[in-house]
Formats: sequence, structure tokens, C-alpha cells
Amino acid sequence: MPTATDFKDYYAILGVSKTVSAEEIKRAYRKLARKHHPDVNPGNPKAEEQFKAINEANEVLSNPETREKYDQFGQYWKQAAAGVAPPREANANAAGFDQYGNFDDFINDLLGGLGGRKRAGGNYYRTSTQQPDDFNGFRSQAPAPDTEAAIALSFSEAFHGVQKRLQLDDELINVRIPPGAKLGSRIRIKGKGRPSPFSQQRGDLYLTIELFPHPFFQFSGDNLTCEVPIRPDEAVLGTQINVPTPDGDVMMTVPKGVNSGQSLRLRGKGWILPKGNRTDLIVKLQIVSPKDLSKIEQDCYEKIQSNSSFNPRSAIEEVIL
Repeated sequence: MPTATDFKDYYAILGVSKTVSAEEIKRAYRKLARKHHPDVNPGNPKAEEQFKAINEANEVLSNPETREKYDQFGQYWKQAAAGVAPPREANANAAGFDQYGNFDDFINDLLGGLGGRKRAGGNYYRTSTQQPDDFNGFRSQAPAPDTEAAIALSFSEAFHGVQKRLQLDDELINVRIPPGAKLGSRIRIKGKGRPSPFSQQRGDLYLTIELFPHPFFQFSGDNLTCEVPIRPDEAVLGTQINVPTPDGDVMMTVPKGVNSGQSLRLRGKGWILPKGNRTDLIVKLQIVSPKDLSKIEQDCYEKIQSNSSFNPRSAIEEVIL
């Protein structure tokens, strides 16, 4: 039976107040998960424990139903979510159960206060003071709860797929992440959720994918994007350059006369899709001027400057307020 000392303040763990929105909880969780992830803190047991606590807090507060039970019933929220009556000796100030006259009052309130029957998961469950055994039927028929958790991956792990070992409560679970997982993807592991408090059945485990930032690649929808620097002469005359892709470097042709910020597309060199085909890699060009010029380079640029007829500002010469 939980006591006041067992109670975990999930809001404090995520560093947010009780009035924050679901989006603010999500942002706080992502920030802390990246900071305390075991891959970022190898060999640091304190960071690993903090990471587990952060995931547990997010699992409860990110779900509107469990968050409501947590806010309402305090340290006994798990009992409330499972449909178990509170102990008679429970501290009324801590749990607020003194408002219930009997067990059925508690259950009716838990099931929505309809007093007769409540639709839950496609089945109807009934409570009755004349037939207390009906609640045993509710216990046996109640579906096992699904479990939500998050897992953070590097771009390489998400692109190629990876085997991960997760700890859920006291159990180690091996999970295969298929190639092409993206930020926000949800993976279902059947029968690996927490067990029902009323039966031996287990719900499913749903993993939400988080991605560590990559120093070069980013997402734009389903496509990947990157920025590649080129010299001014390469922009003017055109050239061929090596561009990193998830598969390794490929040769890309830069046409002459490109502008800084212009994007080129490498088809089929982006992210993996569920059916195995690939999205595109969008390459944004950035013209970078040299800082230190050799004498020959200096002379060449000066000759170009003195002989050039090109005026890139001609279109704005007559602009007025």
C-alpha cells in the first residue's frame, strides 16, 4: 500500500507547474530526456535513474486520463486508475477519499458518475450495491492497460534500424526499431505493457521515437535537408562537388550562376519510408567568400571587379520610400 513517502511529484520531476499545458509538458520532457539519456551520459547511474524518473513522469502526465487521476487522487492515483478502492485508514488530507460514503460511491465516481453502467473499451460494466459480485466481473473483464514510453535514437540508429534493450519497471525488454523511424513515430510492442491489476493479461507497449539532433542533416517533412558551402567561382562557373548523404558521399553537379540559398535536389537520397523507398535530400547552397587570398587570387578578383559589367543591384536603384 503506498504511503506519503512513496508519492512522486511528477510535475517537480519535469520542472513544470500543475497548470501547464500538454504541449509544455512535452517540451519539458524532450529537453530533460536529451540531457539525461544514458547514451549521452555513459556510465552515469544517477543520470540513468533520472532518465527513468523523467520517462515515468511523462508517461503519466502526457496522458490526459492518467494525469486527471494523478491530480485528483494524489498518492493513490494508481489504485484509482485500476479501479481499486482506497484503504479506510488512508489520510483524507493526502488522498481526499473521505468524500466517499462507501466502496460503490468511489467506483461510480471513478467510472464517470453515471451510477449504472459505463462504456469502457467497447464493453459495459455495472456496479450495484445489491450485487457486489458484479464488480468482480468488471475486474476480470477490464482490459489490460497499454503503456506509453519514449526512446531517443541517433539519426544513424533511426535510419538503419537498431535493436534496443529497455527496462520497464523490473523487466528488460528487447525491442527492434525498424529502419526509417522518425521523430514522433510510434512503435507497438504487443503484450509488453504493464499487467492488468485484475488478471495476468498484459497490455501493449507503445514507444514514441525521439531523435538526437544531427550536426548536418535535418528534416523538412519527409525529406532530409542539409547546407553545403561553395566558393564564389564555383557558383559563377559551375562545378561538381561531393555531398554527404545517409549512404555516403555522392557527386552532385552545381550549375553555373547559382545563388546563395538556392536548393538542389538529390532524388532518392533522403530518408527511408515504411515500404522501403527513399525520399529526397534537399541541398541548400551557401556561397562562402574567402578571407585570406593569395596574391594570384587577389589579382584575379581585382581584374574581375574592374572589368565586370554585371550589376546585381540594378533592380533596386530606383527604390524609394
